[in-house]
Amino acid sequence: MAKQNKAFKFRLLPNKEQSALLAKTFGCVRFVYNKMLAERKETYEKFKDDKELLKKQ
Repeated sequence: MAKQNKAFKFRLLPNKEQSALLAKTFGCVRFVYNKMLAERKETYEKFKDDKELLKKQ
């Protein structure tokens, strides 16, 4: 049996205060994501020749 994914779309209509909070939150999320991505890339570059050691990281 094939797996079927469902998706829902919602339109947000935030006021100015909510918009500012969303922008701040997404800015923080973007910063953390990019920081962790950079760390993961650095780890990969460090251990790319040893795949077993890379899996342990």
